[in-house]
Amino acid sequence: MKVSRNLTLAVGIASCALALSACKPIDKNAAEGGKDAKDAKTAEAGKDGATLDIPGLPTEKQQISYFIGMDIGKSLKPMKDDIDMATLERAIGDMMSDKKPLLTEEQAQKVMQAFAVKMQKKQEEEMAKKQAEMAEQGKKNLAEGEKFLAENGKKPGVTTTASGLQYMVMTMGKGPKPKAEDSVKVHYVGTLLDGTKFDSSYDRKEPAQFVLNSVVQGWTEALQLMPVGSKFKLWIPAKLGYGEQGTPGGPIPPNATLVFEVELLDIVKP
Repeated sequence: MKVSRNLTLAVGIASCALALSACKPIDKNAAEGGKDAKDAKTAEAGKDGATLDIPGLPTEKQQISYFIGMDIGKSLKPMKDDIDMATLERAIGDMMSDKKPLLTEEQAQKVMQAFAVKMQKKQEEEMAKKQAEMAEQGKKNLAEGEKFLAENGKKPGVTTTASGLQYMVMTMGKGPKPKAEDSVKVHYVGTLLDGTKFDSSYDRKEPAQFVLNSVVQGWTEALQLMPVGSKFKLWIPAKLGYGEQGTPGGPIPPNATLVFEVELLDIVKP
């Protein structure tokens, strides 16, 4: 009987990680007695093949076993509700000691296929739930954004374009204006309506450079209005930003209205 695919993969990963960790160089600061000296000694011990000093795991066999178990556990965590630990441990023990397994090859295949169908259904249900939550959040964000923009557009100094983009001139530069196909260099900070900052070139201490027509529509439109040396504040409606999807797994929720302060530093020549 074959060992399960997940278990085989986990053990393989563990073995590779163990080999790679032994080759990891020691930090210079640690080698000189800095704050990471203790970690360096641990790394050096592993490099030499000596048993590490780990509380609760005094022997090399225990350390290796626990390490492999950690990787197996990570691999199996997504299906933890479907696993009986005692039975899992028994199966591992049976396979390692060459005992006759309780499942035949045919039975194992049927169990695996049924479980795969179950997991697929579970994933589809979770995805549907997540999409429903995103749709509800997107509906709420869209309404809040439309209300905000309607009020914001009435404020002194705020201009609303035909597309719905809003901007306010903070500093008007005297240089040329870029075209959509130009590469530009900018500094910027981006926030959500509640003030949550999701990106900033200032924080990275390095301006961003990109071709203007390769970014969201709101940016492409706004920066063509800005002479080099200008600094504008932008309010970008969802349809000109990241739309209904936002940035999946990222900081921008669905249908979010975005706020940017953008400083156009230069038009970069090819």
